Amino acid sequence: MGDGSHLEASPPKLTLGEKLRLVRGRADPTGRATGYLAGIDRRDVPSLRFVDGPLGVRDREATAFPAAIALGATWNPSLARRLGAALAVETRAKGHQVLLGPGLNVVRVPTCGRNFEYLSEDPRLSARVGAAYVEGVECNGVGATAKHFVANNQERDRDEIDVVVGERALRELYLPSFRAAVDAGVSAVMTAYNMVNGRYMSEHRRLLDGVLREEWGFDGLTISDWWGTHDAVAAAEGGLDVEMPGVSPLELFAPRSRVLRALSTVGLSKGLGIEPPLYWRPIDRLVADDGQPDPYPSAFFGRRLRGAIDAGRLEESVLDEKVRRVVALSERLSASAGDAPSSKRAIDWARHHALAREVAIDGSVLLANDGLLPLSGEETLAVVGANADEAKVGGGGSSEVTPRRAVSPVEALRERAPRATFERGVARVANPSMFDMPWNGVGRAVRSGGDVAAATEAAAAADVAVVVVQDAATESEDRDGMALPGDQDRLVAAVADANPRTVVVCRSSGPVEMPWLDEVAAVLQTWYPGQADGEALAAVLYGEDPGGRLPVTYGHRFEEYPVAGERRYPGVDGRVHYEEGVFVGYRGFDRADVTPMFPFGHGLSYAAFRYDDLVLERTTEGLEATVSVTNTADRPGREVVQAYVSPPDAPVDRPERELGGFAPVRLDGGERRRLTVSIPRQTYERYDPDVGWTTDPGEHAVTVGRSSRAPRATERFVLDESSS
Repeated sequence: MGDGSHLEASPPKLTLGEKLRLVRGRADPTGRATGYLAGIDRRDVPSLRFVDGPLGVRDREATAFPAAIALGATWNPSLARRLGAALAVETRAKGHQVLLGPGLNVVRVPTCGRNFEYLSEDPRLSARVGAAYVEGVECNGVGATAKHFVANNQERDRDEIDVVVGERALRELYLPSFRAAVDAGVSAVMTAYNMVNGRYMSEHRRLLDGVLREEWGFDGLTISDWWGTHDAVAAAEGGLDVEMPGVSPLELFAPRSRVLRALSTVGLSKGLGIEPPLYWRPIDRLVADDGQPDPYPSAFFGRRLRGAIDAGRLEESVLDEKVRRVVALSERLSASAGDAPSSKRAIDWARHHALAREVAIDGSVLLANDGLLPLSGEETLAVVGANADEAKVGGGGSSEVTPRRAVSPVEALRERAPRATFERGVARVANPSMFDMPWNGVGRAVRSGGDVAAATEAAAAADVAVVVVQDAATESEDRDGMALPGDQDRLVAAVADANPRTVVVCRSSGPVEMPWLDEVAAVLQTWYPGQADGEALAAVLYGEDPGGRLPVTYGHRFEEYPVAGERRYPGVDGRVHYEEGVFVGYRGFDRADVTPMFPFGHGLSYAAFRYDDLVLERTTEGLEATVSVTNTADRPGREVVQAYVSPPDAPVDRPERELGGFAPVRLDGGERRRLTVSIPRQTYERYDPDVGWTTDPGEHAVTVGRSSRAPRATERFVLDESSS
């Protein structure tokens, strides 16, 4: 996309008013689009409809795919490409042109409320899976949006926090996923709410124009996050193309609500000359989470931008460049619609459900297993859990999806074990939403209590107990901590005491504490599995190989993570200091010599694998590590071969090991295969703010294995000064 081929045509002659119309969102007349750019009919400029959709298209009913972190746990770019293609089909079929996904922020804070929307703590894994997702969307005639650029790694105070981060950490950790998306042809990049080193991202000229456009050659749209614009001239000169949503909440949601349309018609606040509206102020002050942006004032790219141009404070040529990009994208997506596979068929809902099931299975990570799993099918079951009778289709916020169908763990397990009992055990865990009012869910919580004694009695009477637990995560706020909400830990301990043959199924947005780990027989991490939740769970419990590997490190408690400490999280006096530098996730655990509960890349299989004959070969792109992998079991299994690079002594502190590449593979029992893992040169380079990317001369090591802490074979290679 960086070759400028999308922008060959000159934009039509437009008036200043028409130009301004193309760079500011409006309310979609149908009330279905998340963002809407009205076209210019007299110049045949098509409109653009943007829709939320990292986990599914947020427009009426759609396929609720597993959360992005589950996709990251598959370590499978090919599967991500297929998922992106399916999302494009549904996006186009519903009349939208641009999908607002994928989320490419690195998981820095284990309790970030939006971690379920992101792929990994590792930039290499996030980049490869994210780029494949983008390719799947773009190749099917829909524009993808890489978000949130950049360093949006916490929801707490996200709309005003200033991220103080060094250039090396930006280049090595936080930017690579976005660079990969640009290289994959992404149509749009959404700016983050936060500031980076003292400047809001919607105004960050060095990163938007300097890095994104000039260094990487990005020629698509930059759009603000919703109500993430603060100054018309600063944003326009800083590299922002489009302000979203461009209107107030009242205007944005009025097409969907008779009440809001009535309030808009009355115009009480406007009549009194008060902004924000009288009826919005108490909501904003008393109800909104601390991570919610202030939606007033809005329309910076309206009268304010026009006034700046008229007063000579902004050259109209700056606006012309933005308009050129908007027109190019709208015409390209309009022209490609008829040729795209997504335009030639109706949505195959059954096929998409099967894909959701596949992603959920391949993203399920078997954390622990004493031999109880897989089940034989002869056991009696007791299913326990506060929400085990409903599918966990996602977290709260703009990614919320209304599934066409959903299968709960209880429903699916009873198909395998018809006499399975179900006890809630403890009160239902509320599924939070960014759109909640304080009173939402109160009635349900009061009605949906549990009985631990009944749960333990049912567990004791069964051959196997399956306890389904979950956290509660949403956009605009972070989790309070890593402990499971409510009395779920107490429930697991009680059930395990009654029946040691207990399997815990953890549906969470990321790492959680597991004080009962040594008391249970198995733990299966399924993240937010989407609408095929129960089907995928039953398939894994009864013998389909769990394909997932951890895309994040599982510590025992928050204090073990490199971000622990008030300055590093949540920040002090409006600034959060990324003092850990490049030592995020497993890099930080290694540096501090802390043994995690489960390391990055960990995941058990029902099969067993042997690694032999590792060979390294230098290429123009970097390295290739080739190794023989044998399934020594008598059953098929899925393995993810992971290659980590360790540096020589260097003048700066470097991680002990970094993921260089990976290769997922399925092997039949007894099958042996020779696999090659590509390791890009930048994996063993580091960024020097003075000279750019550089390589430290000396002996490097490449280790292949089953996780960052489960090596199977190591070979070394030497780089001399001329290689730097």
